Amino acid sequence: MKNILVTGAAGFIGYHLSKALIQAGNHVIGLDNMNDYYSIELKESRLEKLHEVTTAEKGRKFTFYRQDLNDRVQLQSLFDTFQFDIVVNLAAQAGVRYSIENPSVYIDSNIIGFFNILECCRSAKTKHLVYASSSSVYGMNTKQPFSTNDMVDNPVSLYAATKKSNELMAHTYSHLYGIPSTGLRFFTVYGPMGRPDMAYYKFTKSIIEGKPIDVYNNGEMQRDFTFIDDIVEGIKRVMDHPPQPTSTLGSNAIAPYKIYNIGNNNPVTLRRFITAIETATGLKAIENLLPMQAGDVPLTYADIDELYRDVGYRPETSIEEGIRQFVAWYLDNQVLPKSAA
Repeated sequence: MKNILVTGAAGFIGYHLSKALIQAGNHVIGLDNMNDYYSIELKESRLEKLHEVTTAEKGRKFTFYRQDLNDRVQLQSLFDTFQFDIVVNLAAQAGVRYSIENPSVYIDSNIIGFFNILECCRSAKTKHLVYASSSSVYGMNTKQPFSTNDMVDNPVSLYAATKKSNELMAHTYSHLYGIPSTGLRFFTVYGPMGRPDMAYYKFTKSIIEGKPIDVYNNGEMQRDFTFIDDIVEGIKRVMDHPPQPTSTLGSNAIAPYKIYNIGNNNPVTLRRFITAIETATGLKAIENLLPMQAGDVPLTYADIDELYRDVGYRPETSIEEGIRQFVAWYLDNQVLPKSAA
């Protein structure tokens, strides 16, 4: 049994990853500050389900701490209490558009909080740090598909800038202190128990309720939508493959450090995405066509060749199948979250 720290354990990806790790027989220590960026009720529901997993079968263990990464003293105490085999940092302030409205929380959570994680990993000599980055770091890159070898020095949102900063900070600590670290650039993750602020959730809710949906750029934007089960499988495989020191960045940049894209490698137009929801619900969307929003990009497309080469995995779930599973969950649980109604 491994001791694995999962920060952001009550979040969308954190919940699904924690569940899979618990079911595999690991002791998952979950951490989350339970902020109100979206429904706390949904986050509490996820935690309840994680505790249910531990009671379903002996040998499964989940320990949860309501704690903020900004509290370095408490975080260090957690590292001192448990000898973590692996740290998976998924805790972050998410959302491109929200970073325009409330930038300070992104600095507090995504920069200071991540620095505290790195410091604790340094003192604990953590064997492998896996952390969430984002496809947003590619900004307005025109080369497709997006490769981890591309330059990403021109972010178009503060959220993206904080994620790029995380990658730079992680490389520094890997180089200076030998901490094996792997950053994962997630591409538009969706699925059951997902975030109510995401387009697929809001679109489904509005279509079912007969309300109009805001469709930006006339539905011509494309996203590399990635189903949650594919994301979790990718994370699990990466966790078991800590990077080894390399010199690919030059003789002075040797570090046990790696970045991967995790995406479906198959961009889908917003139009096809809406059609998938219409098919799954059996209802027609009422569309409010709008121009592109500030901070948005027209296309995301993941090059996952390195992920496949190193860990032998390619996401496979189609948008139609993934949306079908989400809508089925939503129809069974649409009373949750009430505060997102």
